[in-house]
Amino acid sequence: MSIVQRREGDHPANIGCAQAGCKACLDSLLHHHEPLIHFIVRRQYQGRADYADLIQEGRIGLWLAILRYEPERGYAFSSFAGKAIRNRVWNTVKQAGKVEGWLEPQRAGDSLVAILAVWQAEQVHQALEEELACLPERLRQVLELACGWGGEAPLSLAAIGRQWGVTRERVRQLQDKGLGWMRLPAFSLRLRSLCEQDSRSIYRQARRGYDALRRRRRASR
Repeated sequence: MSIVQRREGDHPANIGCAQAGCKACLDSLLHHHEPLIHFIVRRQYQGRADYADLIQEGRIGLWLAILRYEPERGYAFSSFAGKAIRNRVWNTVKQAGKVEGWLEPQRAGDSLVAILAVWQAEQVHQALEEELACLPERLRQVLELACGWGGEAPLSLAAIGRQWGVTRERVRQLQDKGLGWMRLPAFSLRLRSLCEQDSRSIYRQARRGYDALRRRRRASR
């Protein structure tokens, strides 16, 4: 049985399946990247053009990007799709003759690279929040405190131990356990897809690491 039961997001397997005619994979990809369309339209363009029309053109651009994407060329799908969406929207604006107040692509305040970088960071942050929310409360708390997730300064393991009245070693064990859970495919599918760390070999490595951690915990009892 494969370690990875299903693929999410813009994994090449999903894109290849959509290009082969699978409506379910195509719909999944369109739904997954719908926020990217809204993000690009809001961030890059301002003017009198109808927002709903531009979103629809962005969807067409995304659909074309899915059909035309070639993963073997080595660039990320989000970059390819972002360019297709942006070009489709801008061409629609020019054809409608509603360019007043709109930024020419070469003079835009935010380059497409910058837009995609912000988009990627927001998606990664959201995926991490979703992962943390799935952890048992104690494991979630130790990771949030150690990383300063809530905006506070990160705490050392010793400082967390003093707060909780436990040893530094106990806090380290909880941190290792929490990180081990977050590396499991069941928890990390979306995050790994965003970071392009979702190959089968990487999932196997994560599983081996978690199993090794469990063996060490059992041996120390």
